[in-house]
Amino acid sequence: MKRFGIALLPLLASPAFGEGELKVYHWFEYMPQELVDKFQAETGITVTIDTYDSNEAMLASLKAGKLGQYDVAVPGDYMVQIMAEEGLLDSFSPADLPNFGNIAPQWLDVPFDPGRKSSIPYQWGSTAFAVNRDVYQGDINTLAILFDPPDELKGRINVLDSQGEVLALGSIYLGIPQCSQDRAQLKALMDMLLAAKPHWASFGSDTAKDVLVSGDAAAGMIYNGFAAKARAEGANVEYAYPKEGFVVWMDNAVLLKDAPNRDNALKFLNFLLEPENAAAVTNYAAYTAGVTGVEPFLAEEIRTSPETNPPADAPAGSFVAVCDEATQKLYDAIWTNLKK
Repeated sequence: MKRFGIALLPLLASPAFGEGELKVYHWFEYMPQELVDKFQAETGITVTIDTYDSNEAMLASLKAGKLGQYDVAVPGDYMVQIMAEEGLLDSFSPADLPNFGNIAPQWLDVPFDPGRKSSIPYQWGSTAFAVNRDVYQGDINTLAILFDPPDELKGRINVLDSQGEVLALGSIYLGIPQCSQDRAQLKALMDMLLAAKPHWASFGSDTAKDVLVSGDAAAGMIYNGFAAKARAEGANVEYAYPKEGFVVWMDNAVLLKDAPNRDNALKFLNFLLEPENAAAVTNYAAYTAGVTGVEPFLAEEIRTSPETNPPADAPAGSFVAVCDEATQKLYDAIWTNLKK
């Protein structure tokens, strides 16, 4: 998922951590302060949250020296797998989390963390795009809105600053597999993205909602919950579930390796698995919880939101795939070329 934050530069020295502290590395605008206050009041633990704008930024920051300075992070599904493979995660047992049984069955034995040994579900949703209906009234049921847009939207599109999701949507649009090693397919993907780039006004994840609300963008690649927030803030936007497909993601709270406050981190993970607390995140962020028993605590506008209730004929979404190292370098090169 999302965001730009204050914690992107390596710290010069590790701070001292007290017994009553918890350091969380999180997406921005993704947890209500009231919930943080509730955890602090219940436990006496002081919580500090630093933020990032993309899975890749978080990974780079941890690898550049911040591992050992945070207790919990909130990576997306594919990034959980990458972090585990790179030895950045600690593990726990179900006995460490009394609320472990609240995890919804479909999110328990996930391929990116089988059996949930290092992560718990936080929120899940989709990534596609939203269009301002005051600007464009035509069909938006296609990823061409992003990659071959109509004249009304050219030069007025924001695209997420997220390599995994941009390249995944581009591959879906072209009908080619993610993690392709076919040079012709990779060239077609790069050529399509470079041809689309002049129609994009900006790359921005943390600003994806704001530019739609302000009118600085008439369309934008966006997370479904962010689109719901833009609509709630007065933007006449419609979120699309395009016919070619879209990205499905799940953000997960993970226990980081060398967490300085491991016991407090486990308390926090367990706290997030309480249905009322998971629902508080859903009501704030407008995504969907991976915890059972949240329904009685959900606001009606969240329960019935069009952004979280796809039309009956919507295609299935796709998770961002994790490529092998050699293939990933090819996709890194495409992204680097696109961002020049």
